[in-house]
Amino acid sequence: MPSDKICKTVRQYNKELISEEDMGKLQDIAADYSKVKNYVYDHFGGIGSLSKLYPGYTVQNEMTATELRKVLGLPSVYFYLAIFEALADIKSQWMYTKSKILQLVGNNANFTPEEKHYLRFVLKINNAFTAIVNQKPVELVQEIRKKYEEVSDGIDVERLHRYLCRQVRKYHVRQHTDTAGGFSITDRAYRYGDHGIYISTKQNRKRIFIPLTDNNSYKSQLYIKLYPDSRSIEIMAPVYMEARSYEEYTNQIGISIGMFTMVTTHDGHCYGKEFGKYQAGYGEWIRNQTIIYNRNRGENPGRKKYSAKKKKLEEQLHAYINQELNLFLHQEKPRIIYMAKLPKPQRGGYVPEINYQVAMWQRGYIRNRLLQKCREQSIEVVKVLGKDISRECSQCGAMGIQKDGSFTCENCGYQADKKLNAARNIWKRGAEGKTIR
Repeated sequence: MPSDKICKTVRQYNKELISEEDMGKLQDIAADYSKVKNYVYDHFGGIGSLSKLYPGYTVQNEMTATELRKVLGLPSVYFYLAIFEALADIKSQWMYTKSKILQLVGNNANFTPEEKHYLRFVLKINNAFTAIVNQKPVELVQEIRKKYEEVSDGIDVERLHRYLCRQVRKYHVRQHTDTAGGFSITDRAYRYGDHGIYISTKQNRKRIFIPLTDNNSYKSQLYIKLYPDSRSIEIMAPVYMEARSYEEYTNQIGISIGMFTMVTTHDGHCYGKEFGKYQAGYGEWIRNQTIIYNRNRGENPGRKKYSAKKKKLEEQLHAYINQELNLFLHQEKPRIIYMAKLPKPQRGGYVPEINYQVAMWQRGYIRNRLLQKCREQSIEVVKVLGKDISRECSQCGAMGIQKDGSFTCENCGYQADKKLNAARNIWKRGAEGKTIR
């Protein structure tokens, strides 16, 4: 995808209730789709198949040779999509495993710098990593081989290999899915027309027709999400759009994102002042509903009303977030936005009300929506080093005191809202080039 293209996900919905017969056909596809993914997880999710994952055609050929598609009666358009979707999941799981091991290596005080360098090297080179975890000789091309011999010189590689194998056994898991809530579909298996969409089924040359609420049509891979209880579906389609740019967007803005005031700029402008109220209401409702549910668990209480109310509250919160982010970008007109890496929510403690508010903090949603909107409007987002960002005085650089949302510096007497002080530090560090690229 070209760098000036932005991907957005658009959604379509059925206009009328889907018949039970047609919903059953869609559920059959989703169930078989899930079975194919589980087959791939089981047969190719372990260390023995590491060499087959890239680019993945070996797995495709082996799956073609099986009788699975014939047994399930699943059309090839669904069968191969399920294979490559499962492969993507397996690759992601291996990336997580390697990242975990890298973290453990960095924190292990028993390793010398040379040993850490060797482990990082073999984790980066797929052929070396595959050979080690399968307890085979490391065979590399000549150029990489020379580098491997340099980093392995003078260290006990066998001990490090055993360590690597232990960590893989400990942290790598084979995936499995028990849900059959939807499936992907290519343009070979659907056709728009007659104010709706025709979707291929397991029956040869038989498609079901679903009227839609709009007349939009797409020519890309879609995802069909099923809601059997309400006899409805949700269609998700990727749409690529041109990134916009505005000549008047010239400012460099430092921002601090909080739980009560959503965005504070280094100039003291605040956006999302009611965010804390929305958060508190949402968190308190979740807390009360959890208490009620646990109290009546033995009576098998339903969750339909709970899910509907939860979705409604989330939509209200997300609408407010998007509204305030749009206002922020329109009024501040930034060319560059400096922000610090957001902290993880701290769970635990002795105040349940606050814990639920923190747990429900929409920090990930705020960050993702801000990044998406900035990409759409050609605004650069730069992360700055966040150490002591809120405890350091933005005027003199000394460590200050935070209390009840305010910041006080005993060195120079500077006083400000702690989020404003943090935003000014972020802007200052961004201007000084203390950034994370």
